[in-house]
Amino acid sequence: MDEKKFMALAIELAEKGRGKVNPNPLVGAVIVKDGEVIGRGYHEEYGRAHAEVNAINSSKKSLCGSTMYVTLEPCCHQGTNSPCTEAIIKSGISEVVVGTLDPNPIVAGKGVGILKAKGINVKVGFLEEECKELIKIFSHYIKTKTPYVTMKYAMTMDGKIATKTNKSKWITGDEARENVHKTRGEYAGIMVGINTVVNDDPMLTCRLEGFYNPIRIICDTNLILSLDSKIVRTARKVRTIIATCNRDLKKQREYINLGCEILVTDMKDGHINLSQLMKKLGEMKIDSILLEGGGTLNWSALEGGIVKSLQVYIAPKLFGGLHGISPIRGDGVSDPINSIKLSPPTVKYFGSDILLESEVLF
Repeated sequence: MDEKKFMALAIELAEKGRGKVNPNPLVGAVIVKDGEVIGRGYHEEYGRAHAEVNAINSSKKSLCGSTMYVTLEPCCHQGTNSPCTEAIIKSGISEVVVGTLDPNPIVAGKGVGILKAKGINVKVGFLEEECKELIKIFSHYIKTKTPYVTMKYAMTMDGKIATKTNKSKWITGDEARENVHKTRGEYAGIMVGINTVVNDDPMLTCRLEGFYNPIRIICDTNLILSLDSKIVRTARKVRTIIATCNRDLKKQREYINLGCEILVTDMKDGHINLSQLMKKLGEMKIDSILLEGGGTLNWSALEGGIVKSLQVYIAPKLFGGLHGISPIRGDGVSDPINSIKLSPPTVKYFGSDILLESEVLF
C-alpha cells in the first residue's frame, strides 16, 4: 500500500540525521498530495529545524488537503524550536500519519491530541516497529537519563581479541573496520579503559567524511594516562573526558591544562563506579556510548548492567594458545544458568568478516 511506501521513505530520510541530532531523536517526514510527494524533510542537526518543519518548507505547492507521514509524533512543546504541531496546523495539512508515539512524557500522546482537536485526521502506528527501532537510543535516554551503551569488539573464530603478545592489528579486514568508523560517527561518545590506551595509544576518532567525532571517554581509575598519549595531545581538537577516582586536584590540573575534562566518580570494587558514571554522562546530554573496552572493562560494564547491546565482529582466523586474550574477562559466571542472555543475533557480512548484533536481555 502507498501509505507504507511513504512511511518507509520518511524512515529513510530520518536515517540521514544519525550521529548529528543527539540527544534528539531521528525523525523523517514526507508530505503527499494526490499520490505525489510534494515535501520531504528530516531532523538534520541538533538545534536546527525539525523534520516536519523542513518538509513543510521544502514544498513549492499548496499543502491544503495534503497528508504528512512522520516517523515520530510531532512535538507540542517549546524547546530550542517552536512546536511542530503549530507549523502543521498553520500549513493546511489535513491528515497526519504517525509512525509511533513519542516516549517523552512531555509529548506522549499530547501532540496527536492537539492535532485532532484542530480537526486534523490522525492515524498512529504505521511501520511502528521500524519507527520504534529508529528511536531506540532516544527512548532509552529519555526514560533513564543515562546513555545507551553498545559493547563492540572484534575477535577471531577461537574467541581471541589479541595474541599472547597482546597484538591485535588487525583482526578484521578493511570493510569491517570502515563500518566501525561509521558506527563511531553515529554514537555521541566512545569509551575505553586505561589499559586499551596504554597498549594501543589509539585516537578513537571517526575517519569518515560527513560524520562527527564521538566524545572520547577514558576510564582511568588512578589517573595514570600519559600526558604524551595521542588522546591527551589532541584533546583540544576532539572533546575528551577522563573518568577517574583520583581526587588530586593538582594531578587533574595537568590534564585540564591540555584540554581534557575530568569527571570524578566514587570507587566500586577497586574501579570506577560505572553506574554513577553513566548518570553523570547522561546529565551532560551524552545519550549513547560505543564501548570499545578491553576484557576487564567489558566484564565490569556487563556486571554493572550498563550494556544494552553488543556488536561482535568475527574474523575467519585462529590465534590459539592458552594466553590469547578474551573479549570479556573478569570473574565471569560460575554456572551456565547464570549466563548473560542475549537476543537472537542479526548477521551482516563485511568482506570475509561477519558482524553479530544482539540486545542484552534483562
